[in-house]
Amino acid sequence: MFGNLSDRLAETFRNLRGKGRLSPADIDATLREIR
Repeated sequence: MFGNLSDRLAETFRNLRGKGRLSPADIDATLREIR
């Protein structure tokens, strides 16, 4: 259970890492992925 959550969070942050600035759309997409 926690392994799956950890993997999803790691993938989400990996996707955000390359962005210099987050837009509201990026934040919405990230929250959808985490849920």
